[in-house]
Amino acid sequence: MSKTPDPLRTINELKELRSLTGNEDGAQRVAFTPTWVAAREFLRSRFDGLPVEMHRDAAGNFWATLRGESDRELLMGGHFDSVPNGGWLDGCLNTLAGVEVLRRINEEYNGRPPVTVRVVDWADEEGARFGKSLFGSSACSGNLDMEEARGLVDKDGIRLPDALREVGIEFERAKDCGSELKNAAAYLELHIEQGPVLLDLDLPLGAVLGTFGVERHAIHFHGQAAHSGSTPMNRRKDAFLAAAKMSPEIYRIAERSGMGVCTIGSCTTKPGIVTSVVEDCRLTLDQRHLDADKLARMHAEAREASERFAAEGGVSVSWERIWHIAPAPFNADLVNFCDEAIKETCGVSHRLPSGPLHDAAEVCMAGVPTVMMFVQSLHGISHNKIEDTREEHLAQSVLAFDRLAERTMAWIKAQA
Repeated sequence: MSKTPDPLRTINELKELRSLTGNEDGAQRVAFTPTWVAAREFLRSRFDGLPVEMHRDAAGNFWATLRGESDRELLMGGHFDSVPNGGWLDGCLNTLAGVEVLRRINEEYNGRPPVTVRVVDWADEEGARFGKSLFGSSACSGNLDMEEARGLVDKDGIRLPDALREVGIEFERAKDCGSELKNAAAYLELHIEQGPVLLDLDLPLGAVLGTFGVERHAIHFHGQAAHSGSTPMNRRKDAFLAAAKMSPEIYRIAERSGMGVCTIGSCTTKPGIVTSVVEDCRLTLDQRHLDADKLARMHAEAREASERFAAEGGVSVSWERIWHIAPAPFNADLVNFCDEAIKETCGVSHRLPSGPLHDAAEVCMAGVPTVMMFVQSLHGISHNKIEDTREEHLAQSVLAFDRLAERTMAWIKAQA
């Protein structure tokens, strides 16, 4: 590999995109909106002068393809959409870095690389408008629940199928895009970390081991409403007392798991007045782990704890599943290649899991060898207009991602 990518060009393109599709409150590239359409046109223009084929598939995913000597494909990319008032790097870094790496590959191999190289922008990774993340990639993997998605409505009462139709996408054909993965031999995704691990270690880049699986439930504790003044403490059936014990317990459960995280995100009480003992308390619990067995153990321990606390307080408890996704461990060879590429670029690497979900999880679950690379996030903050990354780290991420792509192409070719 004698040619090198131009990281400064990528950084300047990121800044140009920020000016085009953001404002003083942050990025506004919400999927299936006019700003998102404008961002897509900006992305399409990045391929001007390159010998690529471009098209949008049945789910609205955008593909740019550089044909190689082999039909086996290296995929690179991510998503261009953002949350409202989002950060300037979330999503778009991975796609624009993929564009720059494709430019280098095209120049290196005179427009005919050893394998076919494709850059993809998955439609609506964030799910910000309709509450359903990973729309385009889950349609491609075959995991999209069509019945659930068909009923999604945004805050203005617009149905997802109608919003898609406005931008030329026919909802009922979305899963037809699965054919896009028929020749996929590997998928690479670069992303800002969105958390503080690399920041706390003072490291620019990390190799991602996989994305956490998620168990998300509502827990209902049911007791008895009673007057707060006339009911002695020892006679109460207080649903909140049982529920409150869950808060420190989930931290202990997470600590025992080694790598897992547990979060009580909301707590709702009824009747919800100051003069009544709480009759009903509803908690939402989100649990995540990279290991499926440990995730199941965390879930079981939380259930056991809730039943114990309910019995202690003389109340009942029931559980309702909100959502589940299995862990997605990434390909071991590609994780090693990612680690090596980072060490060659920065001198030191770190392996870490991803707590947030990404399109890479859906591609991985579709059976395509997958890996992600993280670049440090300042403040450990994302989904916020203050999201940022040092420009020198952005430059290193593009260089390391390019090294990863070259290694992966050789790996794909060797398997042919």
